[in-house]
Amino acid sequence: MTMTALPDSQTGAALADVLAALDEIILGKPRQLRLAIACVLARGHLLIEDIPGVGKTTLAHALAATLGLSYQRIQFTSDLLPADIIGVSIFDRESSSFQFHRGPVFAQLVLADEVNRATPKTQSALLEAMEENQVTADGVTHPLPEPFFVVATQNPTYQIGTFPLPESQLDRFLMRIELGYPDPAVEKTLLTGADRRDLVANLQPVMTPEQLTQWQQRVPNVPVTDALVAYVQEIIRYTRESAEFAAGLSPRAGIVLLRAAQAWALMAGHRGVLPEDVQAVAPSVIGHRLRPADEEAPQSSTEIGQYVIDNVAIP
Repeated sequence: MTMTALPDSQTGAALADVLAALDEIILGKPRQLRLAIACVLARGHLLIEDIPGVGKTTLAHALAATLGLSYQRIQFTSDLLPADIIGVSIFDRESSSFQFHRGPVFAQLVLADEVNRATPKTQSALLEAMEENQVTADGVTHPLPEPFFVVATQNPTYQIGTFPLPESQLDRFLMRIELGYPDPAVEKTLLTGADRRDLVANLQPVMTPEQLTQWQQRVPNVPVTDALVAYVQEIIRYTRESAEFAAGLSPRAGIVLLRAAQAWALMAGHRGVLPEDVQAVAPSVIGHRLRPADEEAPQSSTEIGQYVIDNVAIP
């Protein structure tokens, strides 16, 4: 199937500008940057798992800066409490009532840094926010800003002092990506060039939150054919019937896979979603939702997702 591009006036110069700005900060990772933008457009949350020092935090800060979003960073530690994220009610003597003081989760882009260093109870404080764009404290529900987007970084689970995220929380992340080591040429630029933190501090917004919302509203309208839906269903069916996985993909996994493919197609300027769009996002969308039944099977979520794609034929 050939790719059909939209006319140049409709290909989204603003999105290209966002990617170009991010590419000046996170060098040599164009695919990961496109996945991150697609995740934002699909109204999902992003999990970045990698060793410390490869640019996870820098990517989150650069995303907020280029998209013009309010930004808060929460450093997750073993003694962090849910109230440190959501906020706390403090008694006001003048009004003789409790006043709710909002926590750092009340931002348009929230960085949950090293999320798996906090206890499961604290990790779960993000569940309602990520699922319903709201938080509840003392029986009162507080809406979160729009748009709302969580970027969580995670250290490899073999490192000391980590608490693996449960499947229910992993499922709240639309995508999981890895940045990995830079190639030698890129690393030379990093070693001899400007400090990435200084570059992020000088970033100017390329898009406003209102413009981002307009792009997000376009994603569900990207056409999807019955044949494409059949392909997504075949991917889901394969994971459910294969003995290689402890459990197959849920209906929600299929919904977000299709939505991520629509976002990727929109960025690529396609008139509709192509199988190539599904294949481009699938490893990052489905890999962390599948657990191998055999310990000797591929354990990396990206490898797991790619394995499924390689074994499902396009109808």
